[in-house]
Amino acid sequence: MALGWLLIALTPLVGPIPGPGGILVFAAGATLLIRNSTWAKRRYIWMKRRWPRLGRLTDKAMRRGKNPAQAID
Repeated sequence: MALGWLLIALTPLVGPIPGPGGILVFAAGATLLIRNSTWAKRRYIWMKRRWPRLGRLTDKAMRRGKNPAQAID
């Protein structure tokens, strides 16, 4: 989980480098957090319900199924 936060924190440093590096670093960190943190899963589900279009885009980017709410115990 710490690696996910570290990648998200490094995003502003990698962002100015030419190319899509900042986006990829942020996406990798967010994916690690969502897979390993119950808090992050709940926030992701809240975001998905609040903005369904953005939720569909993030599901595609992370190659997830349609219903991540089933992953919470």
